[in-house]
Amino acid sequence: MFKPYEVFIGLRYTRAKRRNHFISFISLVSMAGIALGVMALITVISVMNGFEQELRSRILGMVAHVTVSGDGGALRDWPAVQQAVAGEPEVLASAPYVETEAMISFAGNARGVLVRGIDPAQEPQVAELTLNTTGTTLGALAPGEFGIILGADLGRALGARAGDKVTVLIPEASATPAGVLPRMKRFTVLGYFSAGMYEYDSALALVALGDAQRLIRLGDAVSGVRLRLDDLMRAPLVAQRLAQDLPYLGVSDWTRQHVNFFRAVRTEKTVMFIILSLIVGVAAFNIISTLVMMVADKRADIAILRTMGATPASVMGVFVVQGAVIGVVGTLLGVIGGVALSLNVETLVPWLERTLHVSLWPSDVYYISSLPSQLNSRDVANITGLALSLSLLATLYPAWRAARTDPAEALRYE
Repeated sequence: MFKPYEVFIGLRYTRAKRRNHFISFISLVSMAGIALGVMALITVISVMNGFEQELRSRILGMVAHVTVSGDGGALRDWPAVQQAVAGEPEVLASAPYVETEAMISFAGNARGVLVRGIDPAQEPQVAELTLNTTGTTLGALAPGEFGIILGADLGRALGARAGDKVTVLIPEASATPAGVLPRMKRFTVLGYFSAGMYEYDSALALVALGDAQRLIRLGDAVSGVRLRLDDLMRAPLVAQRLAQDLPYLGVSDWTRQHVNFFRAVRTEKTVMFIILSLIVGVAAFNIISTLVMMVADKRADIAILRTMGATPASVMGVFVVQGAVIGVVGTLLGVIGGVALSLNVETLVPWLERTLHVSLWPSDVYYISSLPSQLNSRDVANITGLALSLSLLATLYPAWRAARTDPAEALRYE
């Protein structure tokens, strides 16, 4: 005889045609519920991982890992600061910058922006920018020529194209014979850049460092120095060391600017995991219903097994095996479906958008214009373990009830 016989009987009950087809239907519903729950969990967590990673890379592609700035928004001895930070082993590169809030107007359209003056030779070492205009590079920002590169969404909102003249106004007044007027300067649009994030593409403009210094009358000073590290997660520790070495300067890192945002994303990921786990929990309750009805349907079989010498533990094992089969098959199907969907969600969503002629992820609402996905083997293992654990726990009570069946009572009316 097949041994252990509890496994044989449990599998036989699972495969056999039952007199009560409703029990079979509930078993399929339980299996489908677990599969859907596991698939949804894996897909949603993978999308949340991809969303967080994409935001992190895009935000940190524009924001320096560490920033060193001077008092009053002016850092005069910035070459010496660059020399000092170069001695830090975790600093890969540094670049000076000038930032000021401004308004850009063109053809009756006006937008509030952040104007950033950069050194085209040093900026690519600390930031990642994708220029989407043919022939336009950061090297086109030559000091004295007053050229400007606009964010892609900003340029479209203004209606300005390469070669157009835009007016930049800053919130500082200049005394003239005609009275006090806001300071303004005409810039020539050289092209667009695209960071892939609406926050920057719609409200950031790049100019040459020297032009920005002349615009806000900083002279040879800059607003600060931006640093890029080999490990961005160690930015707080590096910033703390630099603050001790440069006590007369302001030192900040990217976590101070965006820590609440990433903390909110991580919290949302945890909440989504808990909420979607309830789907698996509901399916596990269906397993309880299935096994309770099965125990009632097989009372005579249980009594015969007991009279043949089966122990309560063996009877309990039979129904644990049956419930476990439902949980394992449902979990396996869910893992396969979830992994497949997670790996193809980046191509599936654009297909749906083209088919339905709608934008499911507008960049001005969701920060990014695509739905990224990052499958993590640890998340898959955790979700699989959760589903299997709930499935096994759901079998214990019905199996315990089966083990307590009194053979004489069960066979009295057979």
